[in-house]
Amino acid sequence: MRDILQNIIANKRVEVDRQKQAVSLGTLLALGHERIDRSTVSMRASLEASPSGIIAEFKRKSPSKGWLHPKAAVHEVVPAYESAGAAACSVLTDGEFFGGALGDLQTARGLVRLPLLRKDFIIDPYQLYQAKVMGADAVLLIAAVLTPAQCAEFAELAHSLDLEVLLEVHSEEELEHLNKDVDMLGVNNRNLGSFHTDVENSFRLAEKMRVLSKQKDLNPLLISESGLKDAAMLQRLRAVGFRGFLIGETFMRGAQPGNELNNLIKDITHGN
Repeated sequence: MRDILQNIIANKRVEVDRQKQAVSLGTLLALGHERIDRSTVSMRASLEASPSGIIAEFKRKSPSKGWLHPKAAVHEVVPAYESAGAAACSVLTDGEFFGGALGDLQTARGLVRLPLLRKDFIIDPYQLYQAKVMGADAVLLIAAVLTPAQCAEFAELAHSLDLEVLLEVHSEEELEHLNKDVDMLGVNNRNLGSFHTDVENSFRLAEKMRVLSKQKDLNPLLISESGLKDAAMLQRLRAVGFRGFLIGETFMRGAQPGNELNNLIKDITHGN
């Protein structure tokens, strides 16, 4: 029986093939030539400067939890995230499993100045060009779905498009995907096969991430992803070196995700 990640990737291959048939890369570049050359906002710099380091995520659905906020509207949620003090915004663009769309990213770009992360399962260079044209400042590369060579190729291409790279790992073995073009190194506390979440995964990998980065003479910003709910946990993670915290379900389950973010940031401020 295939796990959730295998199902997602099988579907993603079909989806990307259809997109490429509908809009060839040449057509995409011709239609979006002005946006290919647009300046981007550094997500890494925003996280470094932020007192909270929160990457607030816009997603309507989860493969394991089902619909979180099916009627969530980008024009309501993303500006509210910016007003509440998010350092960056992650926008899910997978439709089948997360209820997102590339149009969500494009809409968000027209509404906020926040750095925007295209969060999807990147398996083809075409998706990087899509990300730039649709308004992303950074892209997610997932070690579990790429070889180290693919990761290096995609990260280099992303940089050529002036996109920053967040590399996501779940295990010590996946740290071998780290390369010179990775700007941010994230630990996903959620196993993408079972979707079980364990925040302790970030603590287990923190020291290994620092040691390997030093060995490779690299300095990626460390990010913890998934299962983060309260200020105390974020303070613990910050104490071991994390500077970015990607949070989605905690906010999106509420009727007003921006208010949920605002409350968490207040808790962080009061805790300092």
